[in-house]
Amino acid sequence: MFVEQTLKKNRALMDTAFRLHGSGQILPDSYVVDVDAFCSNGKKILEEAGKHDIKLYFMLKQLGRNPYLAEKLVQLGYEGAVTVDFKEAQTMMEHNIPIGNVGHLVQVPESMVEKIVAYGPEVVTVYSLDKVRSIQRAAARLQKRQGILLRVFGEGDMIYSGQTAGFHLSEVEKTVEFIQKECPNVQIKGITSFPCYLYSEEQGDIAPTANLNTVLRAKEILERMNYSELLINTPSATCTAAIEKMALLGGNCGEPGHGLTGTTPLHARLEQPEVPAVVYVSEVSHNFMGNAYCYGGGHYRRSHVKHALVGSSLEDSRSLEVIPPSDESIDYHFGLSEECKVGETVVMAFRFQIFVTRSDVVLVEGISSGQPQIVGVYDSLGRKKG
Repeated sequence: MFVEQTLKKNRALMDTAFRLHGSGQILPDSYVVDVDAFCSNGKKILEEAGKHDIKLYFMLKQLGRNPYLAEKLVQLGYEGAVTVDFKEAQTMMEHNIPIGNVGHLVQVPESMVEKIVAYGPEVVTVYSLDKVRSIQRAAARLQKRQGILLRVFGEGDMIYSGQTAGFHLSEVEKTVEFIQKECPNVQIKGITSFPCYLYSEEQGDIAPTANLNTVLRAKEILERMNYSELLINTPSATCTAAIEKMALLGGNCGEPGHGLTGTTPLHARLEQPEVPAVVYVSEVSHNFMGNAYCYGGGHYRRSHVKHALVGSSLEDSRSLEVIPPSDESIDYHFGLSEECKVGETVVMAFRFQIFVTRSDVVLVEGISSGQPQIVGVYDSLGRKKG
């Protein structure tokens, strides 16, 4: 999906990946991250957000909840992480990374609520009164006031399978009244939904979804109830190109994830300020009935993987079609469109969600200056190896 753009905009990353594998410094099933490019992308997005008064929480699940990269973003000036599930929150807490938003896609479990509130996230996203009550009890015990975002939905909104949740627009006023009356240690700070933006093939650009309109209608309800300076969190596809749209259409908070690595669908199709910062490295394992097979482990069902570069170096590599495993199968191997020499390096660039894989994450600094150096190898859940 991103091979062509990576060759065009960050050829040095491709070359580094071939060299690291060819010299035996990294194993197959490794994602190589260009930390220089990652930080440069993060700075561009942050600067654009500053022009439009957009708050940003960074998203790192797709990069394996990596704490090293999280610290880099904090140093750049990001206010904190959005941790979409409680295990990611645990990782960030273990490394003293500030949390901006927790609970959006996966709620905080009951046994962790007090620990999370004590840690001090700016907001906890909620979509049930039961969870609001739990936060109230924890905050009262801690003598704190915890900010929350209400996740809302309306008719015609897009909700991914496995993410079904939210307060219906018709319930918002009643929900707010309950919190005002029964939860003095809980403060409603804003509204959210997901996804509020997606890449549109038809428009060739990032476009708002029906969810954004639902968020704005919920905002109107809260404003009629005397709420002001609300956080209007409108995530998905947050990157430099999306920031101005967010400001014009009524949002004031985004969550860059794939924007940080130049790997949104928009980046695959059009020139963007962000540079591709991640490639996937494998190795030819064997040949079978006219096809080569390379090691798997890093496949994501929505990766849209199409091509790989195969060879002993970037200079002598050739582009082959990738045959991904079927969705119902374990990704022990990727197929390639022709036979290859066993041991050859295979480099791909596709849409990834590393936290659902079993891959290594190899962080490399110095690529931009021609002096690449591995600064850390992590597993897919943010734990340093070796």
